[in-house]
Amino acid sequence: MRSLDGLGSSDLLPLWRAVHDRLSSGRQVARVKVGPLDGGQRAALADLLGSERLPGEYATVSLTVLDDLLVSSVGAGAREVVTSLLGPLDDRATRRALGEAARAELWEWVARHPVVTVQPALREWVEAVRKVGLVGGSVERTRTELDGALRVIDTLPAAGVPLPVLAEGVLGDPHALDEGTRCAGLVLRALAVLYGVDVPGSAQDRRALWERAGVVEDELSSVVLAAGLRLGGVGGRVLHVCADSGHVAALTLAQVRATSFAGAPGDVWVFENPSALAVAVARFGASCPPVVCTSGWPNSAVIALLRGLSAAGAALHYHGDFDGEGVRIAAHVMARTGAAPWRMATDDYLLALGSAGVGTPVGRVTEAPWDGGLAEAMREHGLAVAEERVTARLLDELDDLGGAVGGLP
Repeated sequence: MRSLDGLGSSDLLPLWRAVHDRLSSGRQVARVKVGPLDGGQRAALADLLGSERLPGEYATVSLTVLDDLLVSSVGAGAREVVTSLLGPLDDRATRRALGEAARAELWEWVARHPVVTVQPALREWVEAVRKVGLVGGSVERTRTELDGALRVIDTLPAAGVPLPVLAEGVLGDPHALDEGTRCAGLVLRALAVLYGVDVPGSAQDRRALWERAGVVEDELSSVVLAAGLRLGGVGGRVLHVCADSGHVAALTLAQVRATSFAGAPGDVWVFENPSALAVAVARFGASCPPVVCTSGWPNSAVIALLRGLSAAGAALHYHGDFDGEGVRIAAHVMARTGAAPWRMATDDYLLALGSAGVGTPVGRVTEAPWDGGLAEAMREHGLAVAEERVTARLLDELDDLGGAVGGLP
């Protein structure tokens, strides 16, 4: 390429900038529009193109014609000339395609994250986060923020720990979940979706939602109901005395932490509703099989007891309400404790619904990870089945087993 001294004038700069910008699009370019041009710039463009007439304020230049003129005059085409005069060309089309691919991969990663797949209700949270868009326009920064939030969500409900302790233990920074941080906002929005409540708008509501998830929850206010369990330690002795006398035990989180799970039973039956425990104790008395109640959404004491039993080798069998929230609670308990569904399949729902077809509205239904057809059946019929309706049938099953070790089909 020969000298470009004659091409570097300020009057030709609008042309080179327009050509540089169009070629940086990454697309095929046939013509370039230049303007607005002043008198000197119009004259310089006419001279370059060998035109006897001055162009207008805006001019359209054929890139093929420009290439031919430049090759004949300086031995290089428009691409080489503008690169030499203004710097390297961009490729916006390729960059845009790569950005779109990176964003698609990010949202696919979130949607398929294990924390989301085991609790399908969180898909609503994923969609809400996706609508908000990238943090600072950055895929990597967004991935980092979401990874931290998902790690926190995976530990909830917590075992009654203060928020800074949770943040330090999970994220390595005691202030990572402070009021106003992006991670705290993401986690709280996820909890609101899981619990089916509005996103908290005040500091008091945010504290209440954290407490519901076992954060800043003291060891005495969190209680789990159980019957038929005989374990060791302080909490175990409370359970033992109540089991021997045919009563339901109310164990605080502090007592659960002081329980020895050695000699845990082979099977434990977990109900959502306290009424099921009351009926079980009334029916079996001191011979009641090991049963635990989550009392709706499980608190820290419930999760601590179930995890302790599971770690000691007990198989947890869970049953709850057949409604939208009941399915979300079931998915939550199974994800957090390793419990298996007990009579929670589509056929069980249809059998419990019966031919009468009566019941309360099923509410917002999300997918059941353990049964792909359950949510569809519940939406189709639109009716809930409370656990109380099938409690007698479930206890008949336990009666037939005689409290024996072993799972249910």
